[in-house]
Amino acid sequence: MSKTKPTIYVVSDSIGETAETVVRAAISQFPDESFDMIRLPNVREFSQIDSLLAEIGNQPTIIAHTLISPELRTYLSVRCQQNYITTVDIMGPIMSAVGTITTSSPSLEPGLVHRLDQEYFKKVSSIEFAVKYDDGKNPVGFLHADIVLVGVSRTSKTPLSMYLGNKKIKVANLPLEPQLPLPPEIFQVPPYKIIGLSVSKEKLSSIRSERLKTIGLEPEANYSNVHWIEKELEYANNIMYRLHCRVIDVTNKAIEETASEIIEIVQKNRERYGEE
Repeated sequence: MSKTKPTIYVVSDSIGETAETVVRAAISQFPDESFDMIRLPNVREFSQIDSLLAEIGNQPTIIAHTLISPELRTYLSVRCQQNYITTVDIMGPIMSAVGTITTSSPSLEPGLVHRLDQEYFKKVSSIEFAVKYDDGKNPVGFLHADIVLVGVSRTSKTPLSMYLGNKKIKVANLPLEPQLPLPPEIFQVPPYKIIGLSVSKEKLSSIRSERLKTIGLEPEANYSNVHWIEKELEYANNIMYRLHCRVIDVTNKAIEETASEIIEIVQKNRERYGEE
């Protein structure tokens, strides 16, 4: 006659991942034993607890739970005592402990940790997007970006893309260089999603000269030459005009200041055009 395997019910008012992780960690310490694990997510009503207890019967059982609601936790505890079933409250004790060192009360809202996880993954996805579509490497990205930055070299397009990625904004960028053809995809992007970055010729010449020194090169005739830069900026301004995009002068702005302006633009775009 085969031995009945002990059953551990994982009960949660959300999806139950936290409780299951803890339970799996615990049963891993019993390598010679075999368990059945059953997850019951989205438990929000007393009747769901009653149905569970009716299902259990007399089998060897533990109920591990991460119920947030004090009423549900109390109800489950009382009903399990009546039925001689062991319960493990995974969330209650730690919430009570945290409450002893804070002045605020818990929100008692199920599923918050997973909402936070989604925000984290959205941030990671936006940063990966910025890396993948940096410097016009893949123009297809323009069509999927929240914002496309355009401007001549050394106008902080890449740092801005990464900074905004940390704010969960997907940014692609395109360097405007007279000797390079423009990808046709840039003209398929709605003008309100494109932001041009302008800078004074003097500031740009200084930035580029410092950049050349940093990488151990002598100043080149064109890259940091004011007269060449004038031609580059004129070309860039013409392209921005053709794109009908908003232009931000970054001459005396820190990245955080420019990013703040762009974030405001993105928020207005989302409100106006109903985009996520």
